[in-house]
Amino acid sequence: MASSVRAGKASTPRRFAEVAIIKKFGCAKSFGFGKSFGFGKRFGAAFALILAWAPCARASAQPDLVARGEYLLHAGGCLSCHTAPGGAPLAGGRAMATPFGTFYTPNITPDRETGIGSWSDTDFLRALRKGVRPDGANYFPAFPYPSFTGISDEDALAIKAYLFQLTPVHQPNRPHDVAFPFSWRFLQSGWKLLYFSKGPFQPSPQWNDVVNRGAYLVTSLGHCGECHTPRNPLGAMRRRAWLAGNLDGPDAELVPNLTPDPKTGLGEWDESDIAELLKTGATPDDAKVKGSMREVVADGTRFLTDADRQAIALYLKAQKPVANKVSAAARDERPWYRRFWDWLMGLIGVS
Repeated sequence: MASSVRAGKASTPRRFAEVAIIKKFGCAKSFGFGKSFGFGKRFGAAFALILAWAPCARASAQPDLVARGEYLLHAGGCLSCHTAPGGAPLAGGRAMATPFGTFYTPNITPDRETGIGSWSDTDFLRALRKGVRPDGANYFPAFPYPSFTGISDEDALAIKAYLFQLTPVHQPNRPHDVAFPFSWRFLQSGWKLLYFSKGPFQPSPQWNDVVNRGAYLVTSLGHCGECHTPRNPLGAMRRRAWLAGNLDGPDAELVPNLTPDPKTGLGEWDESDIAELLKTGATPDDAKVKGSMREVVADGTRFLTDADRQAIALYLKAQKPVANKVSAAARDERPWYRRFWDWLMGLIGVS
């Protein structure tokens, strides 16, 4: 009888803790707190609270992480690149024609066989930070890891959390159509030695927090320079012409100059004009963006906060003006070595 009374008294603080947890978190019952932990009555309730709170906190944090990952995925433009016309979202297969051949974007749904469902956090971070596949092979820089290397680990893993809660799509990846010798992945090791600088992004002391936020969105997550910066004959971005426009953009598009040059860039635009374009796709002269940029707005930048769009605008206006006219006429007037390069690529069957 005495032992029964003692047990009843010892269970009182534990039962009180259980009721409190249920009221506070609504989930303690699932952890079996009706059972004795074998601890003293003084510490039993406190220990129960700690053990119950941790899983509940993780459960409440997970939706926040996924929502943040969805936001970052839009900021990164992943949807438009990794979705083929008429295909399942993020299941890959979209063609990207370049001077080196045609690359096809991969399936990034959580399918374990054809997507990234078997990837660990380490695999995901290594792909973005170092441009290396889970099997150790190099990615081609058509995958913009030279920019994605700047993405913070926290942001990268938030994107992964969002991707991994999507419905898996079983769709095998299509092989790239890239001619010899550019199809040799081991050559990318040499390319990296010449042109790749590993991240993450480092804020500049010359800018305030807002401009640095814009720098992060443009240079890393949004990878704007991958399209808006001209490239050298080996496909690396010409840093001295950063964001100055590209005569040879993906799918042979003419990609405009984003520097504040008054004649060939955005020098006549103010920050509100840039932010409005990112939100609605409308230019100051009431035109609408076309081509890839229309998709960037529709699938990406229109989902950003006003603060992030303003940060991007401020960063772009803070760049050094670079005079670089991007037009069909300018493409026809390219120097002899670029025309020779085009001829050489055609000779070996790339274009």
